[in-house]
Amino acid sequence: MPADWEVRAPHPELRSAITRYIGYKQRGVALRTHRGLPSRHVTLVISLAEPIRFTAMPRPDQSPGRFAAAVGGMHTAPALIAQDAVQSGIHVEIDPLAVPALFQVSAADLSGCVVDLGELGPKHLAERLAEAPTWDDRFGILDDAFRGALADRRPAREVGWAWRRLTTAGGLIRVEDLAAEVGWSRRHFAERFRRELGLPPKQAARVLRFERAISRLREAPTDLATLAADCGFYDQAHLSNEWRALAGCTPRTWITEELPFLQDQGAATDADSQT
Repeated sequence: MPADWEVRAPHPELRSAITRYIGYKQRGVALRTHRGLPSRHVTLVISLAEPIRFTAMPRPDQSPGRFAAAVGGMHTAPALIAQDAVQSGIHVEIDPLAVPALFQVSAADLSGCVVDLGELGPKHLAERLAEAPTWDDRFGILDDAFRGALADRRPAREVGWAWRRLTTAGGLIRVEDLAAEVGWSRRHFAERFRRELGLPPKQAARVLRFERAISRLREAPTDLATLAADCGFYDQAHLSNEWRALAGCTPRTWITEELPFLQDQGAATDADSQT
C-alpha cells in the first residue's frame, strides 16, 4: 500500500499541549473500516481530501457524521471510520489538559464525542491546510494557529501532576494512592480529575492500560496471556473483555484486521521521527 508519512514535533511552546503532528497520504487502502481506539489523547483529524466519514460514534447517542476536520474527546468505546482507497490528512495528538486553552471548551465537554472543528476554532483551518503546498507549510500553519493559546488557561496543578504520573505508569496506579499523594480525598480528586480531563481517573487508567497493550503488540507479537500480565490485567479473560468493550472486537480480530496497518504506519512514522 503506497503511503507517505510525515511526523513532526510542534513548536517548542506547544510541546506541553501537543505530542506530535502526523501527516499522511495513502493510496490503495484495503481496510474498509478503521477503528478509532481510546487513547490518552484528544485527537484532531483534518482531511486534505474527502470528508472523514464516521459510521459509528463512541457514544451511542451521537449520530454518524461527515467532517472536513473533527475533534474526538477521550472515550471508552471505538469510533468507526469508513476509509477511501485514497486518503490524505493530518492527525494531531493533544493532551486533554490543553483542550480549554486550544478550543475554549473543557475536555469533559468533549468526552465521548466527535465534534466538528468549525464549532470550536480556529476558523478555516482545514481550508488553509488543504491549500498549503508542502508538509512544512501545513505544520507551520498548525503552529501559528495554536501558539499563544496556552497562556489563557492552565489546569489545576494537582490534576496535571496526577495525569502525568498516571500516564508515565501506564495506568498502573491506584486512584486512592494518587489522591493521597496530592492530599485530596478520593471523591474530591476523582471529581476534579473528571472535570479537567473528561474521564474519571479509574476510566483514564483503564484506557492507559489498553493503550499500553496496543503499544506492546505493535512492537512485537506476543501471546495474550503474557500481554495481559505485562499490562496490568487480571488475566487473559479480563484483557479480552476490556478489548471487546474498548475496541468493539476481540483481540484476535483486531490483530488480524488492524495490526498490520498500524505496524506499517509505525515503521514509517518512526523512520520519519529520526529525520
